[in-house]
This record gives sequence, structure tokens and C-alpha cells, in this order.
Amino acid sequence: MKVLVAVKRVVDYNVKVRVKTDNTGVDTANVKMSMNPFDEIAIEEAVRLKEKGVATEIIAVSCGVTQCQETLRTAMAIGADRAILVETAEELQPLAVAKLLKALLDKEQPGLIILGKQAIDDDCNQTGQMLAALADLPQVAFASKIDVADGKATVSREIDGGLETLSVSLPAVVTADLRLNEPRYVTLPNIMKAKKKPLDTLKPEDLGVDVSPRIKTLKVNEPPKRSAGIKVPDVATLVAKLKTEAKVI
Repeated sequence: MKVLVAVKRVVDYNVKVRVKTDNTGVDTANVKMSMNPFDEIAIEEAVRLKEKGVATEIIAVSCGVTQCQETLRTAMAIGADRAILVETAEELQPLAVAKLLKALLDKEQPGLIILGKQAIDDDCNQTGQMLAALADLPQVAFASKIDVADGKATVSREIDGGLETLSVSLPAVVTADLRLNEPRYVTLPNIMKAKKKPLDTLKPEDLGVDVSPRIKTLKVNEPPKRSAGIKVPDVATLVAKLKTEAKVI
């Protein structure tokens, strides 16, 4: 069984994000970039399925600029067998990425597609769901445990009331949550091996997909700075301030 895993290159989670001076977006110049943490969990889960003998091949896919090759090499160092980069300088929105993945899905015919539940840059949490809809496949979002056997995937997910367990027939789309696993540390020998693994580069035109943006970002602002708190002498003053100043009660 082939497993296709989508990975995204994002600003590293340790970096303090800054807005551009012209308010057109986030400043990424000279900023450390890395693999989206949820996608790292997705790759790790695919590798674990291969180690169990369930998966035979893991294909890592990324869509974006040339530098996404570094992210794909990291995915191959974790354990992916080969990688595909859909290279474009366009700003990719979830629907465009879902269409690109759908085209690759038709080409590769994987038995399972795993994505991170969301990217930490835009927090859209849409690509997996859109891909499942476009490909007309069963889906489970926010997976915290995955078991694959007899052509079915049994997936546990966290909901407000506790855990929900769903069984879906393969092929299916699964999005990985934080508690699915803890990604392994990438060793130097595996980094060296990843350099020799195949990485194919395609263009959106090769897949017949129009990736032009459907949504326009008008302005990006930093959140307002929080004002300092105050101390009140008693409960009556607190209630009065909540009524008259904060207007929350």
C-alpha cells in the first residue's frame, strides 16, 4: 500500500512572527523555515505504518517555492521513500493545494493519504477536508490513533466528550492531530541517505491545475498590545468596572 503525505514549509514555530511594514503579509526574509509540525507527525505515522508492514511506499508531497525541497529532504530523512515537489511562486491557498493533491492522487493511486490537521502559518484547517471532497473519499480529521488492517482504517479522534472511533474503507484521507505520535529525531546518516532519494519536480500546469488565488488578503496587522492590568479594592468595584468600562456584564 502506498501512503501519500503532504508537507508544508512554514516559519519555524520558535520564531517570533513579524508583520511587514506595508501590512501586506508576514515578513519571511532571513527567517528560519521548517516543516509544519503537524505534517511532521503525519510523516512519522506513515513511517510507523511501514515499519509494521502495512505500508510499502511513502511519498512525500509539497507545493510551493523551490526551497520546499529542503522540507521534502527532511521528510525523506524521517523515512519517506521519495518526494514530489509541485513548484510554483504563486501564493497557494487551501483549495489550490487540494486540487494539486487530487491530481497527484489520481496519478499515484495511494491507499492512504495523511496530512497535518492544519498549518501553523495560516491555521486554515481546510486542505484535508477539501481533498476528500474533491476525490470523493472517506475522511477522518484530527486523528489521535490510526490502525490499518483488512482494507480499512480504524481511527480514534478527540472530541469534546472524549474519544470517537471511526472505521473507514481505504483509500481514505486522514488528518493528524498533535497526540497521534511524537516524531523521531532525524539522524545524520538518514540526512545523508535522504540526499540520494528521488525527488521529482512538477509544475501546476503539468497537472492541469489552476492555482490562481480566489481570496485576496487586504491587510495584515499585528494584534493590539495588551494594556496593563489594575488592582481593585473590593468585589463591588470589580463588578462596577466590568459593567461600565469592560461592558461584559
